[in-house]
Amino acid sequence: MQASSIQQGFILNKGTFTLRGKVYVELWVKTPTGTVRLISAPQAPTCFVALEHVEALQSIAQRVPATLDIKNDGFNTLEQKQVATVKTATESHMHQLRQLAREANIVLYEADIRVADRYLMERFVYGAVEFIGPNAGADSSPTTVIENAQIRPCHFRTRFSSLSIDIECDEHEMLFSIALAGEGVNLVLLVCPPTFEKRGVEQRNDKPYQLLVLNSEKELLHAFFHHVTSYDPDIILGWNVKQFDMAVLARRAKANRLKFTLGRHEREASVRQWEDQTLVDVPGRCVIDGIEALKTMTYQFESFSLDNVSEALLGENKLIQETDKLAAIKRLYHEDPIALADYNYKDTELVNRIQEQTQFIDFLALRSILTGLDMTRPGGSVAAFLNVYLPKLHRKSYIAGVRPENGGLASPGGYVMRSQPGLYKDVLVLDFKSLYPSIIRTFKIDPMGLAEGLKSPKHAIEGFKGAVFSRTSHFLPTIIENLWLQRDEAKKQKDAPRSQAIKILMNSFYGVLGSGGCPFYDPRLASSITLRGHEIMQTTAGWIEELGYTVIYGDTDSTFVHVEGNGTLGTPTETGIKLAQIINEKWSALLKDRYDIACHLEIEFESHFSTFFMPTIRGSTEGSKKRYAGMKDGQLTFKGLENVRSDWTTLAKTFQYELYERVFTGQPVESYISDMLNAVKAGELDDDLVYKKRLRKPLSSYIKSLPPHVKAARRADEHFKEQGLPLRYQTNTTIAYVITVQGPQTVETAFVPLDYDHYIEKQIKPIAESILPLISLNFEQIANDQLTLF
Repeated sequence: MQASSIQQGFILNKGTFTLRGKVYVELWVKTPTGTVRLISAPQAPTCFVALEHVEALQSIAQRVPATLDIKNDGFNTLEQKQVATVKTATESHMHQLRQLAREANIVLYEADIRVADRYLMERFVYGAVEFIGPNAGADSSPTTVIENAQIRPCHFRTRFSSLSIDIECDEHEMLFSIALAGEGVNLVLLVCPPTFEKRGVEQRNDKPYQLLVLNSEKELLHAFFHHVTSYDPDIILGWNVKQFDMAVLARRAKANRLKFTLGRHEREASVRQWEDQTLVDVPGRCVIDGIEALKTMTYQFESFSLDNVSEALLGENKLIQETDKLAAIKRLYHEDPIALADYNYKDTELVNRIQEQTQFIDFLALRSILTGLDMTRPGGSVAAFLNVYLPKLHRKSYIAGVRPENGGLASPGGYVMRSQPGLYKDVLVLDFKSLYPSIIRTFKIDPMGLAEGLKSPKHAIEGFKGAVFSRTSHFLPTIIENLWLQRDEAKKQKDAPRSQAIKILMNSFYGVLGSGGCPFYDPRLASSITLRGHEIMQTTAGWIEELGYTVIYGDTDSTFVHVEGNGTLGTPTETGIKLAQIINEKWSALLKDRYDIACHLEIEFESHFSTFFMPTIRGSTEGSKKRYAGMKDGQLTFKGLENVRSDWTTLAKTFQYELYERVFTGQPVESYISDMLNAVKAGELDDDLVYKKRLRKPLSSYIKSLPPHVKAARRADEHFKEQGLPLRYQTNTTIAYVITVQGPQTVETAFVPLDYDHYIEKQIKPIAESILPLISLNFEQIANDQLTLF
């Protein structure tokens, strides 16, 4: 008999299966010695129903071929309605019961929580898990199966093995090649082109990868499955890997009558697609899409194409730069398959290097440890909140509510002050550190706290829209406090992924409470956060004004203070530090006096703009919101202006940057503007006049409104159709177009002169007119003086 011990591991993925009428949870766990498959004892799908509806539910349940287990365990909704616990034997029975209850207008609470999620959250298991398993020995299998597993939470972090994959195919999804890149694996599998002999496709010695040439697509898939199984990665990476690569591979495996055996234990992977969603399940492995990962980390790019992201993060591009990449890929396959293999392999390398730079695997693993979310899952802020909050709520005999059918009422947004437009010297920015989490923590804003506060409002903390919060019965303030301490520790240890994961989680709580997709939705919760934020920002601005400074703008948690010429508190930097200290002291005193609560609000001196520009709303004298530019530490910073917008041309961005820099540093601008106008009209800047806009729906769906990029795309596809070429712009693609004297045309079909007057009028003039009056200059006069030179 093999000896056992307590072991620890990280949950790679989870699921359920039904065997002989019972539901089991299956966990694939990476341990220091290998992968373990844990199988739970039988689990019962669970929901709740109001006591007054128990008999009605039992009546309609007779149409479900199973007996319900209904007990009064003493649970209540947050509205103090008593409920009974309802259990079914299988998930299929629960699904049928939900449908019947919906038809009978019977509310079932928490019926949409999956069995595997409930199994883990009720045990407070998030990412890391501890269990009893056999000691590893020489005769142990690569993956141990443990039945009737007993699990509990633990602290465990590990290093994952990963494999980046990328496929190349034609428009009919016929596979040309598959590239794989991981630690110790550098391989391209290539179907021999019909234009070549297999032995004629030879690899040159300078290649960083091994090339394996196969005779058919079926052989290619066999080889791919074999190499993935041999390398045995914990994680499969890619760019758009779920929606494209894995989906295509699954369809090609089916077309070739092959099992899609990418999972551990030679288990089949599954790909399910509907509308714009794709779910990929590879037993024992995570599938992580780089695009989803970076969006979850709140990265922002003009485009999330691999070419654009790799250029922004790595300073490198894909090997094919032609506009029509599909045509280029097909040409290379038939004419230069080695070059196609290079291109294919480079894409996998780029994904690996982006992962190394951003550490998105570490981020997703840490998010899983904090919230229990699968690493493969994008977004998921509501699910994360439920995982963390719900088991605590159940211990107090409360259950979650239901999501509002109409999506709920909108709550007030963040505070945005009407700005005072102008060009300023010495503007300070004071930021409240994590304002919304601080408000939750300070004012005890919490779903159960609201329920308990309404029961005893006399001693509760007043919120907004009739909300009152218990001073002692709550969970969210404590959850945030713990996360706050963890983030401070992560910062000390310079653990950027952990710090970022915690920050995103803390900041998601407000959005979750105000989301109609959350069963804890209550407008009193979200409003008590945002309206308190309004009060804090307005009060803070008033205190600053009382000290003799001018607040020119405020936005959510930031206050912009003009301090030029006021040295009462010292230099601008000294003033910023002292202002923050004064404000913090005032808030501590006020909250103690008014509410008898400790203050967790903290304002910080964030930055000093030596020059700062706040524009007006275009065509108005009123100050704009969320749009400004400034010079900080010798660097220009833009917010909401053309320089940071993806729908403006390179010309506009370059012109704005150069013009503002000259204005901010006191350099002459007339000659620069004249030179720019000359260069545009002379055709010297044509490459900078390209607009880029993405089609968000099929081209044929644009009927009433035809924006320029749609007109350009339609004209281009009409041209391709006349030439007998494949259409390129039917759906879900980015249109690169220019404005010609005959209207918008795509870059590759623009055969007539560009409309330079359009670019001057729509791109240069608005930027110039936004700032030139502040230095007593007039764009029309400069432009007219320039035109007289012709």
